[in-house]
Amino acid sequence: MVPPLILLLFLTLPLFLFFFFFQKQRTLVNKNKTFPPGPRGLPIIGNLYQLDNSSLYLQLFELSKKYGPIFSLQLGLRKAIVISSPELAKETLKTHDREFAGRPNMIAQQKLSYNGLEMFFSQNNDYWREIRKICVSHLLSAKRVSSFSSIREFEVKQLIKKISCHASSEKVTNLNEVLMALTSTIICRIAFGRRYEDEGVERSKFHSLFNEFQAMLITLFVSDYIPFLGWIDRVKGLHVRLDRIFKELDEFCQEVIDEHMNPNKDISEGEDIVDVLLQLKKQHSFSFDLTYDHIKAILSVCTFFLYINFLFMEIM
Repeated sequence: MVPPLILLLFLTLPLFLFFFFFQKQRTLVNKNKTFPPGPRGLPIIGNLYQLDNSSLYLQLFELSKKYGPIFSLQLGLRKAIVISSPELAKETLKTHDREFAGRPNMIAQQKLSYNGLEMFFSQNNDYWREIRKICVSHLLSAKRVSSFSSIREFEVKQLIKKISCHASSEKVTNLNEVLMALTSTIICRIAFGRRYEDEGVERSKFHSLFNEFQAMLITLFVSDYIPFLGWIDRVKGLHVRLDRIFKELDEFCQEVIDEHMNPNKDISEGEDIVDVLLQLKKQHSFSFDLTYDHIKAILSVCTFFLYINFLFMEIM
C-alpha cells in the first residue's frame, strides 16, 4: 500500500511543475515588455476573482483612481490594458486605431457571429474591410437610413396614440415597456420587414432571443482566459446553453430568409435589410461569395448592436 504522504506528493507534483513552467514562460514572454501598473493578482487566475460583471464599470473606475488613467489587469492567461481618460481613448481608438484593431477570439462571440463572419467580431484584415464596406455602404448609409424614416414616423405615431388612449381611459402606461416595444418593432421592420410584438413585449420572439444573445455575450467562459480549465464551462452547462441559443437564432434567421425568398411575399412595405443582402448575394461583386451564413451573421450581430444602440438613445 502506498503511504499517504507519497501519494499526496505524487498527485501534487504535476501542479507544482505546471506552476514552475507557467511562471518561466510568462517571464520569458514579458521580459521585454513593460506594462502599466495594476492590482496584483493570484497565480493562474490573475485578477479574475476581483471582477464582477454586474458592477465592472464601477470597479474599473475605482482602480483608475488608484493606478491612474491607464493600468493593466491579468485576466487568467491574458493581459489586458484598461484606459479611462478621453485623451488616451482618442490615442488608441483614433490616432493609433490600426495598432489596437485586433481582438481576441472569445467562444460566445465567435459562435454567435458564425466564426466572425460579420464586421464586429471579425479580425482586422482584408475580409473585415470588405464586410465592413457591405454594412456601411449598403445597410447603414445615410440614404438607406433615410429610406426607413416612414417606418419610424409611423411607429412613433402609433406609440403616441397608444399613450393617448391610456390617458383617456385613465390607464397607467408603463413607459419602459412601450419604449422597448417601439424599439423592437422599428428594428424588426427595418431588418426583417415584419413585427414580432403583436403578442406582447415579454413574449416577443425577437425580444427573448436577443435577451439571450446579450446574456451569452457577457457570460464568463473560463476557457477564454484559462484554456486548460475549460471543462468548468461544460460542467456549468455553458456550452449546451450556447449551442441551444445559436440553434434558435439560426432557425430564426433562416425562417426570415425563407420568408423573403418566397415569390408570394408581400412587398407593399418596401425593401428591408434582408432584401438588400439577398440582392447582394446574387450580384457576386465581392472578393468572396456572400453565403446565407454571412447574411445570418450580419442579421444577428449587427441587428443586436443596432437594437442596443436604440435602447441607449432612449435611456439618454
